[in-house]
Amino acid sequence: MAILKAGDTTLPSPTELSTDDELIWSEETGRVASGKMVGDVIAEKKTLSITWEFLTEKEVALIARNLKSGFFPITFRDNGMEITIPAYRGTLSKDHLGELSDGIYYYRSVTCELVEQ
Repeated sequence: MAILKAGDTTLPSPTELSTDDELIWSEETGRVASGKMVGDVIAEKKTLSITWEFLTEKEVALIARNLKSGFFPITFRDNGMEITIPAYRGTLSKDHLGELSDGIYYYRSVTCELVEQ
């Protein structure tokens, strides 16, 4: 299995991939006069933090094309299974390395967060 797929496209393997399982609480959640926390969990959503290192310009273009604006399906492995969630991306940050002696333009790193819809 590919480590990361956007739709049907396999993305370059990330050097780091972390997932956060975030709890979404009801609107009236908070502390009451006794100090006790009240509220209800209404959903659990995932956030992926992704880092790629030492990519070619072609690989970065593939990532940028497939982590598009709006919502898209992203597939990854978590908790022992392959999961596909609808997600949107945060800022796609690129640290440029430049053209090396092989004539290819490289990026030192590319980072992005994907948030479940």
